[in-house]
Amino acid sequence: MLGYWYHNIRDNYLIKKSGVKQMEAKPFIDQLDEKIQEKHLLNHPFYETWNAGELSHEAIKEYSAQYFKHVSSFPRYLSSIHSNCDDLKTRQMLLDNLIDEERGSENHPELWMRFAEGMGNSRKSVENKEAMQEIEELVTTFYSLSKSEQYHVGLAALYCYESMQPEISETKKDGLQKFYGIKDEKTLKFFTVHMHADKWHREVVRNLLVELSDTKEKQEEILAAVDSALLALNNFLSGMEREYC
Repeated sequence: MLGYWYHNIRDNYLIKKSGVKQMEAKPFIDQLDEKIQEKHLLNHPFYETWNAGELSHEAIKEYSAQYFKHVSSFPRYLSSIHSNCDDLKTRQMLLDNLIDEERGSENHPELWMRFAEGMGNSRKSVENKEAMQEIEELVTTFYSLSKSEQYHVGLAALYCYESMQPEISETKKDGLQKFYGIKDEKTLKFFTVHMHADKWHREVVRNLLVELSDTKEKQEEILAAVDSALLALNNFLSGMEREYC
């Protein structure tokens, strides 16, 4: 009874002093999601202008040609993470993702190319497009993170990108239809696919990061990777905004 009385006094003192009852620390994965949400690409002025129908058709045409360099590299990001991974279960997940990205005539780089064509580019012009500095930095950053010997670093970059894609794809498709008169499903299919496929990819990679972020060191490495990925992705949009807005 005396011990119970003592603990009650101590706990009440702590509650009174802080104003709230002490809570358990927020799970690391939730902290990671909050970091991504803070710098979510949909909050960038370039995408906000697009989603409001205020971006020129020419800007979207140029964006589609430049961003092809990132989309077409994405399967190789996955291959690099797969190659550095020593866990069979994780490699199998990455293989499933890679197959989704690259298999068949409607592989994802091909779907993006069709979007670029639908915006008025020719295939040759997209393939030969001179890269702006920001897209080169974006691709270099993702290659660097994906090739890390610590494969949770590559997975963190993958999660950062794919976790945003369902919402981005939905708003892009909606904006293209509503404001730019794009009705052709061939042009829109990249976004239709990623509205759905990346919801599954997001959940799978999120669960892997929960398992892998089991030390403070790994958590710091994952956070640093996400910071780098977010900076590179947002900087590309800033480059587009500088040139076309």
